[in-house]
Amino acid sequence: MSAPVKNGVVKGWCPDAWRPMMAGDGLLIRIRPTLGRLTREQTLGLCDAAATHGNGLIDLTSRANLQIRGVREDSWRPLIDTLLDLGLIDPDPIPEARANILVAPEWQTGDDTHRIAEHLRARLADLPELPGKIGFAIDAGVAPVLQDAPADFRIERAESGALILRADGGTFGTPVSPGTEADRLIALAHWFVDSGGTASGRMVRHSATLPDWAAPTTPPAASAPPLRIGKHSLGLALGLPFGRITARALARYVDTEQAIQAIRITPWHIAICEADAALRVEPDPIDFITDSASPTLHVDACVGAPACPQGTVETRALALRLAPHITGRLHVSGCAKGCARAAPADVTLTGREGRYDLAFDARAGAPPSRAGLDVAQILAHFGAA
Repeated sequence: MSAPVKNGVVKGWCPDAWRPMMAGDGLLIRIRPTLGRLTREQTLGLCDAAATHGNGLIDLTSRANLQIRGVREDSWRPLIDTLLDLGLIDPDPIPEARANILVAPEWQTGDDTHRIAEHLRARLADLPELPGKIGFAIDAGVAPVLQDAPADFRIERAESGALILRADGGTFGTPVSPGTEADRLIALAHWFVDSGGTASGRMVRHSATLPDWAAPTTPPAASAPPLRIGKHSLGLALGLPFGRITARALARYVDTEQAIQAIRITPWHIAICEADAALRVEPDPIDFITDSASPTLHVDACVGAPACPQGTVETRALALRLAPHITGRLHVSGCAKGCARAAPADVTLTGREGRYDLAFDARAGAPPSRAGLDVAQILAHFGAA
């Protein structure tokens, strides 16, 4: 059993429930719900746990994980026991750490995404020891939806309708036979380690030539249209500002709206409420984004300073002021790690020594077009002053 971090800051790794990270507001506990889905009972239990053992804030991450923030060190073990009782974490820290599996959130029971994800979860013990940020994407719907979400080894739909295995950073993938997808993902993970990929940390930074059996020959299908806020075939899709919700607000809505059977987490700051019957209660627009035209939906911003000890600047207040003035995607990152968004954004602001570096069509930490800006200069640049 791992113990929580004490008296220090650990950089450059991804926390989970058994290996929490100390942030500026307390311990950060990350939860990876199976298939990105929580039942009604799990959702209400998680909200109660976040309010009891943390500061009552819950984050949805770009990998469709959940984070409980502000956990006190003496509350870590009681929180773990609660999460175990809810079935939200594995009692063994090793498979819990390896279950970094992102799934297309609109999967249906028995479809390819569901089938492959379950096969891979059943074989976590066959994976090699991988860097903490390495992840898998199972994106086997009619068309890919996760191409901008962070993952290193992907199963996607090809233009022909067949499935392909694709290493992140490559334009093309290689066809896989039905039933062998998990085998191929595991084999690619072993190749990554054996070919020295651990030193690079991520597949996109690994320069080794792929093995012949994973030769990139086949393009994936074009991405499906993005998920929209509002009525959904599963129920209702609700936006969360910067992927954050208070435990009280989430519990209040789920408890009041009796039709909700489960919540599905997406990597786009959107939660899908599953409902077998028509939803009758309107979500509070103060807590949720209910307008699909809201500019906040096109913004990624980490918690920044002071909640994160690695962030040197405030992020979210600035992002809210800038959002209506930005065309395309905006990313405001407290430091060069870029935890809120791994992919490039149209406009990226990266905190550095208390000021901001501005870059375009870039990831956090990229060489800036303008460096060392203060808030007033940024607002003036975009006509938001």
